[in-house]
Amino acid sequence: MKILVTGAKGFIGQNLIERLKENKDHIIFSYDMDSTPKELDQYTKECDFVFHLAGVNRPKDEKEFIEGNFGFTSVLLEHLKKHKNKAPIMISSSIQAVLDNPYGISKKAGEDLMLKYAKETGAKVYIYRFENVFGKWARPNYNSAVATFSHNIAHDLPITINDPNVDMKLIYIDDVVDSLISLLHKKDSESKTFRRVLPVYEVKLGYIAELLYSFKESRKTLSVPKLDDGFQKKLYSNYLSYLPENKFIYDLKMNVDNRGSFTEFIKTIDRGQVSINISKPGITKGNHWHHTKNEKFLVVSGEGVIRFRKINTTDVIEYYVSGEKLQVLDIPPGYTHNIENLGTTDMVTVMWANEPFDKNKPDTIYEEV
Repeated sequence: MKILVTGAKGFIGQNLIERLKENKDHIIFSYDMDSTPKELDQYTKECDFVFHLAGVNRPKDEKEFIEGNFGFTSVLLEHLKKHKNKAPIMISSSIQAVLDNPYGISKKAGEDLMLKYAKETGAKVYIYRFENVFGKWARPNYNSAVATFSHNIAHDLPITINDPNVDMKLIYIDDVVDSLISLLHKKDSESKTFRRVLPVYEVKLGYIAELLYSFKESRKTLSVPKLDDGFQKKLYSNYLSYLPENKFIYDLKMNVDNRGSFTEFIKTIDRGQVSINISKPGITKGNHWHHTKNEKFLVVSGEGVIRFRKINTTDVIEYYVSGEKLQVLDIPPGYTHNIENLGTTDMVTVMWANEPFDKNKPDTIYEEV
């Protein structure tokens, strides 16, 4: 299938093209501002489907709205007419198309042109009225508060919020692309002309900034977003895409002594805590038990033994573990336990606990196995 994408170097265009490339049967015609009229003529002659994403949303002069959102659409349709090409066309519009402002008027004009073209030629047209789209590769300091906030916070720059209670309607770039790919391959059973991308997240501007700052602080708090919250999950992915390339890495606090080290990695209120324990050869750690707290141990390097004894009994249970065979041991409440390095090299253990450590309520009672 030969697919024409206008606005190929834009935010949505880049993301869509990368997804289209995953299918080797796709031949992609990328058209943008630096493309030539000759290329447009060739592409409109050969294409089987058109994603018309080109448009203007932040011009130097308001009259550029009409030129970009109506004028080029007219040129595109005239080329398709010339070649008698009735390929289906998707056009990116905006929820602002119903508003009486220069941008909205220009988008509505582009929609009307498409509807007229469909009536004249019988070609299928699909008009997507997008809310504010956020996600990787959106340009900061252009027309997206989310992109600007994400970039500035990640780069230690200030942000400006005139009214934190402003309501935002947002859609995520991968949801947009999913919808467009589904349309292309006719997996979308609906035949309606006007379309929206779901889900739409309705959030306040101040809340967006609050979340982004929490993502920045998460390197210190070791927290991660609530990943069962679709908006937080997507906003966090979006935020990470704006990190400076020399700041992908960050340090953890290693608690080091002559036995090795213990380092907290991730803490969550609802999914527990992950830590990394390193034990030197011959070292035994632990010898404690818990009332409610439970853990999982996974030795990923080295070899050792994990011992258990049920409180108020004398029988000791032993499990031999090694990085050569990855096995998870559950650490049940009511069993005192320890872990000993039996090897000649450091033993590395990934430890999960069902709750973050709370020094005011440690639920950790010392008792030898």
